[in-house]
Amino acid sequence: MMSLFSAKKQKGFLRAGLKDVSTRIRKGDRGIVILAGDAQPIDCMCHLPCVCEELNIPYCYTPSRQDLGFAMGTLRKVMMMQVLPNADYQDLYDKVAEEIAALPVPQ
Repeated sequence: MMSLFSAKKQKGFLRAGLKDVSTRIRKGDRGIVILAGDAQPIDCMCHLPCVCEELNIPYCYTPSRQDLGFAMGTLRKVMMMQVLPNADYQDLYDKVAEEIAALPVPQ
């Protein structure tokens, strides 16, 4: 998954933060959503997995917000991010989406 973030260097194909990601999902953007497992308070983002499942958007969890920030190339912690598909890295995007689909559903 980290290779997808490093391959993605074009502006506009990586969204970060609760407000931006939820707005983009509501507007119809479909991409891989990665959620931080240590987000506080959890009430802020607990609705997003349900929304992703209803809209058939692949999503997964990472252990920490700091990992997501480092993946984006910043020192700031990020609660969630969305990677949008692009022709330049479509093969890698499809591979990551398949791996996420193969993960067990969190309970």
